Amino acid sequence: MKKNAFTLVELLVVIAILGILATITLANFSSSQKKGRDAQRKSDLRQIANALEAYMNDHGGYPAADSNGKIKACGCKSAALAESCDWDTDTGSRELCDENSTVYMSKVPGDPVGSPNYCYWSGTNSFKLYAKLENTNDPEAKGPYTCAGVATYNFGISSSNTSP
Repeated sequence: MKKNAFTLVELLVVIAILGILATITLANFSSSQKKGRDAQRKSDLRQIANALEAYMNDHGGYPAADSNGKIKACGCKSAALAESCDWDTDTGSRELCDENSTVYMSKVPGDPVGSPNYCYWSGTNSFKLYAKLENTNDPEAKGPYTCAGVATYNFGISSSNTSP
């Protein structure tokens, strides 16, 4: 009586093929995740830039930056007493507003992985925002840019009168 079964060699070939397919799938999945986080970073910085432009229209200048690269316009206090907007926590002040309680952004977003977080620089009539993209092959990844003493950023946007 003849039994129908797979040989050891056939089983090893199938296992090897499945391993190769799994490796390819995981590599593509990881790349897709990085691209998704990078798209989120770009969107976040553009939304923050829109809020900063609205602030500029109302106040004739951009909010100050603190020494850590955070926006000093949270907590709805006067410019002199404004708190720094926390990029990376859900516990601190994250509402971009002014002393008149005008809210320009209800929640200032932080980097999806938080390391390094976004960075903000401002002059009287200009601003720069930076993030680090994970996909270094992204055509918008330039730099390196330095902000708050850190030179790890490769994506930046700015007010129209300056460049990142």
